Amino acid sequence: MSKYILPILFVALFIYTWYKKVNVYKTFIDGAKGAFSLCLDILPYIITILVAVALFRASGLADLLIKLLSPIFNLLGIPNEVCELVLLRPFTGSGSFALLSNIYTTYGVDTYISRCASCILGSSETLFYVTTVYLSKTSIKKLGFAIPIGILASIFGAVISCLVCKFI
Repeated sequence: MSKYILPILFVALFIYTWYKKVNVYKTFIDGAKGAFSLCLDILPYIITILVAVALFRASGLADLLIKLLSPIFNLLGIPNEVCELVLLRPFTGSGSFALLSNIYTTYGVDTYISRCASCILGSSETLFYVTTVYLSKTSIKKLGFAIPIGILASIFGAVISCLVCKFI
């Protein structure tokens, strides 16, 4: 049944646009033009966050933070093996997926650590990347409590993920 959902949606969309007399091709081209300019506008912000993540890891600051925070994470029920994932997830999506792949390779895919890592990845977001991209296109420049609350939510999500994985 699921293989028919997309074709049905496309047919329904074309019928709706035909009924509303919308030029689908022109609308698509206009959207593509807008997407291209959006990519050019946010590119400097994306490059900045990628360079910052690379510097964070290359400087050794990530390793230092892992050593400092791992006792706190252990008290919260987060295994040492996924501490780096908890720290890097708010910064980078591709780096997080690379860490997840490494965890799978090292510990196997059906272990407690791998399940925790999978749940942590699924229950969190690349906070700094998302705020960088979204705020580059809005007039909002003051974040207030958005970043601290986002980090707290990521940690809370990691704790709950590991707690749930203990009972699965």
